[in-house]
Amino acid sequence: MTESDIGVGIGVVGLGGMGHLHARSFHELGASVVAGADLVDTQRRAFADEFGARTYETHKRLITDDAVDAVVVTTPNRFHEPIAVAALEAGHHVLVEKPLAHSLESAERIAAAAAVSEGICMVGFHNRHAASMRLFEEHRRRGRFGDLTHVEANYVRRRGVPGPGSWFTDPDLAGGGALLDIGVHALDLALYALEFPEVVEVSGVARTTFGRQAEYADPEGFGDNWDAETEAYDVDDSVSAFVRTAEGQTVSLEAAWATNREPTNAFRIRGTQAGAQFDIGETNLTILEASTVGCDHYADVDLTGDPALTGYTKQDEQFLEAAMAGRAPETNTLEEALVVQRVIDAIYRSSETGRSVSLAAVEREATARAHQ
Repeated sequence: MTESDIGVGIGVVGLGGMGHLHARSFHELGASVVAGADLVDTQRRAFADEFGARTYETHKRLITDDAVDAVVVTTPNRFHEPIAVAALEAGHHVLVEKPLAHSLESAERIAAAAAVSEGICMVGFHNRHAASMRLFEEHRRRGRFGDLTHVEANYVRRRGVPGPGSWFTDPDLAGGGALLDIGVHALDLALYALEFPEVVEVSGVARTTFGRQAEYADPEGFGDNWDAETEAYDVDDSVSAFVRTAEGQTVSLEAAWATNREPTNAFRIRGTQAGAQFDIGETNLTILEASTVGCDHYADVDLTGDPALTGYTKQDEQFLEAAMAGRAPETNTLEEALVVQRVIDAIYRSSETGRSVSLAAVEREATARAHQ
């Protein structure tokens, strides 16, 4: 895709690290980054200096900019809904970073706005587009794995709490903790690997272990502003969950900001003919097989993907293609993001009640509340 191919003006709302990342990606793809919005003056100045874009304090002014065709939302989770809904109502195309929203009801309202908008809406799950997953998808398409049965999905840090006082640990702004921040990546990728089967039941436990500890060892300095005495948090810092589908496929999920175990982003996928393993967002894939040819043996095949292929670039390219065509995206869809959000809601409900939760009941209740 070259600059001459593209006539889409990009406006970015939320000019922190993620906003700059997307803006650079779209710029490299040949789109024009024409506007940015952020409440923080220093963020606006840095964005204007790098991209030569007009900047505004609020998304409302950005949305009325005639040069803006598509809006990228990279704000704290609570603000996804008002920005995305306003942009969709104005007929703009929208790319909203994961998770879709801070709550299921808010996510349902974004979906309702998208359903009647002239613009398309896509959700930022970039790990689907990493080389490891693209290799897995092609071999799945060829039937190499047989029937997929189970996914072990991990996104676990040994120490990696963003830190009390940040929006990540504020339940009003984030909606949750480790599950909504990093666990959402692992959950989406697991369901995507299984081609989004119908989820019927969810059980899980969310824990807040480290937020109230006065002393928190953080050798890598991930949360350098730790002060639990004045800014303890109440969001989850680790989650264990189990997901069951109508066809019997299952997902086990481990997501954590902090644990007393080694960190891992490992994915292990089981199939009746072969299995696969890789790390989230990485380039390589290992296929695990067994055979009786010659003698009983194992066969492990390591595939090395193109390191230049980044999930963000491919995702943003697909968003641009869908926006230019004026058609719904084929991947990272709102429907899929809603399933992920419903499962997250069910995990939290299960943790609160100590019981498994029916996803159909979650969907019915959330839809009713969203339209009240």
